[in-house]
Amino acid sequence: MTDEVRRRRLLGVGLALVSAASFGVMPVLTKVVYDDGAEPIGVLSVRFAIAAAVLLVLARARREPLPTGRPLGMLLALGGIGYVGMSLCYFFALERISAGLTSLLLYFYPALVVVLGAVLLRDRPRPLALLAVGVATVGTVLTIGPVEGGQGLGIALGLGSALVYATYILVGSRVRGVGPFAMSATVLLAGAAVMAVLAAVTRPQLPSAPGAWLALGGVALIGGVVAVATFFAALALLGPSDTAVISTFEPVVSIGAAALVLGERLGPLQVVGGVVVLLAVAVLARLEPVEADAPVPA
Repeated sequence: MTDEVRRRRLLGVGLALVSAASFGVMPVLTKVVYDDGAEPIGVLSVRFAIAAAVLLVLARARREPLPTGRPLGMLLALGGIGYVGMSLCYFFALERISAGLTSLLLYFYPALVVVLGAVLLRDRPRPLALLAVGVATVGTVLTIGPVEGGQGLGIALGLGSALVYATYILVGSRVRGVGPFAMSATVLLAGAAVMAVLAAVTRPQLPSAPGAWLALGGVALIGGVVAVATFFAALALLGPSDTAVISTFEPVVSIGAAALVLGERLGPLQVVGGVVVLLAVAVLARLEPVEADAPVPA
């Protein structure tokens, strides 16, 4: 591996970790908003709208042209169908089964990305990459901890969120010639439009306290702008499988942030799970990259 290739790969790993950490702190901020009486569709609507507006400004500042033609259609579908669909599946699953079980089901998506990539995109996984998937999955199970049983529909919705997100990642990896800010802005604009319609129909409760609005701003800026833009930048550098596996760092951050901010208890198995996930990330970071035609973000 040449120094330049190694540098790009390490940059991709770093971006994927930043994305996972940003998504990981979002549940803690969201809990603050929910405790003020806000409802999920309202929170998602504000998150999508603020993040899309900020990303449009950043894309213009970096002179990244917005997509047209086929890439535009793919990104609009990613946001309006993929991202919204995954979020709604996850939310409705939470109504029926425990949060731990829902999270565990969602984090089957790295394995699904590897399997679907091999079947649909003929992206043959490397043996060490398969090992990293297995190790990261075990670490995720340990990190999330014991879960309670749930209804069949809730389990189906949880698995549905994983399948939709895996498809979202694979489709996103096929988009060419669009910068990460422009790509993220387009996806979130589509999501904002769909969520605005849902909000108009359901009229969800929004937060009222200034502290809750501040937390909601963090959900939009950290869990929207930073998380999504760095995810797409990492996707261009690493490809879908490696990016998905590194994203299993997200529940590690969520559990740690909940322990620090909300005082939730952090058990020894969860610590072991976090270490196992980091081990899988370290293995991936040292692998030779596969040849990819995805553009490197400027």
